[in-house]
Amino acid sequence: MADTAERLDGVRQQIHEAEAAAGRDHGSVQLVAVSKTFAAEAIEPALAAGHRLFGENRVQEAAGKWPALLERTPDASVHLIGPLQTNKVKVAVQLFDAIHTVDRDRLAAALAKEMDRQGRRPDLFVEVNTGEEEQKAGVPPREAAAFVERCRSEHGLTIAGLMCIPPFHEAPGPHFALLAKIAGECGVDGLSMGMSADFETAIAFGATHVRVGSAIFGPRG
Repeated sequence: MADTAERLDGVRQQIHEAEAAAGRDHGSVQLVAVSKTFAAEAIEPALAAGHRLFGENRVQEAAGKWPALLERTPDASVHLIGPLQTNKVKVAVQLFDAIHTVDRDRLAAALAKEMDRQGRRPDLFVEVNTGEEEQKAGVPPREAAAFVERCRSEHGLTIAGLMCIPPFHEAPGPHFALLAKIAGECGVDGLSMGMSADFETAIAFGATHVRVGSAIFGPRG
């Protein structure tokens, strides 16, 4: 448990140093502690250390552990950072405070309908497939601005930002720069980019949310 708190503190310090190096305000980057695949007991030390923002990849997994954690720590916030199927939209809108993976019109329409039904409005990020990898979700870069506009005009959604996961074997910087450029074209401020291996680079390119898991919770089994 102490190890998690120490690693969390170390990541926070790295974020602060990266903010300073980029000439950015202290606290301008939000740390999303990625707790996917970790049980509630592994998350509790981070909560005890005062951290309140977490990320999960799967709706069903999150629904199995977070309601009880949120009951004990109601000021905690959970973001969905993995793919969202339309049949899981109801639970996703109930549980998550932000969804980072909006990537198609059918999903946008389902979210709009469910958000109206529940009267709950999580922040929405559009996922951009900056590497145009066939196996990955996300809107192609050349289609991102038009998709954001459809989310607004056709589906009545407010888009808070963009998200990307650069190709594993490529330098992340150009992908972060591309996402920031598209965000500027779309008029959105949020940039969800950067993980354990490259979050300092992402901060240099303007990340507002970095998604860090193994550097906090240790290797996944």
